[in-house]
Amino acid sequence: MPLKSGTPHEGGPQHGNRFERLQRRLRDSVVGLTWNRGREVELMHRAMGFAALSFLTLVPLLVVVAAADLASGQGFARWLVAGLGVSEVSQAEVEELFGRPGQALQRTTAFGLAALATFGVTFGSAVQSGYERIWSLPTARWHTMWRHVVWLALLVAALLIFVKTPAPEQSSALVTTLVAGGDVIGLFFFFWCSQRLLLGGRIRWRALAPGAALTAVGLLGLRIFSQYVFSPLIASNAVTYGPFGTVLVLQSWLVGVGFVVYGGALAGRLLHEWEARRSLSPTLRGTNRRWR
Repeated sequence: MPLKSGTPHEGGPQHGNRFERLQRRLRDSVVGLTWNRGREVELMHRAMGFAALSFLTLVPLLVVVAAADLASGQGFARWLVAGLGVSEVSQAEVEELFGRPGQALQRTTAFGLAALATFGVTFGSAVQSGYERIWSLPTARWHTMWRHVVWLALLVAALLIFVKTPAPEQSSALVTTLVAGGDVIGLFFFFWCSQRLLLGGRIRWRALAPGAALTAVGLLGLRIFSQYVFSPLIASNAVTYGPFGTVLVLQSWLVGVGFVVYGGALAGRLLHEWEARRSLSPTLRGTNRRWR
């Protein structure tokens, strides 16, 4: 039986080649590399672990530390409100969730405070593990645990400075911008030193700078996002679910914080590697010319 005459389907192989080239370019782009690296380090799972550990180990310690700040007497609820940037209605719900500062300080014994500090140190260990996975480093040895204690002290000191320098109420746009800029600079130095400390000096300062800058800017963006998204959610969920609704929103916010902390460090590593390849490319091109 004779075959039917006719031209083959035009554009079939070419269409497939174009799709493969587009897929290859997307995979080799910054977005593709970030997505693949994020899957390798399990970025979302680590962010959720960050939220769970911070709520179970770090928040109880900060509640006691904030209650001991007798100068302000505001408690951890005001610390959290300053970080979230929520409205007055949502602020009342957060303060009701954590209770009065004096009660937390009076009911905490020396043994309980030591236990809270120990649990807080485990949170530093989790953050260090995430940084090591991002930079493809082996796990540090047990005798480096003192770094977790130092980092926890730095974190508490940074939070104290942050809540002591809020933007004045009904301030101008210029003052608000200056305060926000100061917060970004402070966050940059904190996360710059945090990575260097927790990684044991195994990564150079210059390589850690892009990740610290991206983390600081990302946390500022998260704070602005919280004012328009999480603040209304706290008020609405408090009416629907009660205090449990406020906890759900705070947990979601902590997931966002963890995602920014780890994602900023990951994007900083990719940016550093990209800059290193770009700086080496002229040298490699010159070497190729000499060898031709």
